[in-house]
Amino acid sequence: MSDGHAGAEASRAPLRLVAATLATAVTMLALDLTWIGKVGRPFYAALGPLQRAEPYLPAAAAFYGMYLAVVMTWAVRPAATSQAAAMRGGCLGFVCYATYELTNWAVIEGWPGALVPVDIAWGVFLTGISAGVGRRVLG
Repeated sequence: MSDGHAGAEASRAPLRLVAATLATAVTMLALDLTWIGKVGRPFYAALGPLQRAEPYLPAAAAFYGMYLAVVMTWAVRPAATSQAAAMRGGCLGFVCYATYELTNWAVIEGWPGALVPVDIAWGVFLTGISAGVGRRVLG
């Protein structure tokens, strides 16, 4: 005899994964657009002539697509709880944003050192919150 409840639960799993992926993406985009467009704008102004007047959308789309896949794979899906996903996401955000910031600071003349800890902290917060929301939706 099969358990009808287990079968129904298994059939909803792919839908929950899609919903969790969308929730993670929407959270990440909403937070990041708010940060980049409003709150964090003064920090990025320190980039001076390195900063584009408008974001290059193909590069942004490539980043968000790849980063979303990694957040789902390393933080959301393997975590047992939303708190665990947030911790895993925060650690992932630390590594990713620190790699970006420290590499730029090392090789780009005039990279603003004051931006480094701010952007790393943002990566921890953004990725942690987004992963926690995704895991909560995943159930």
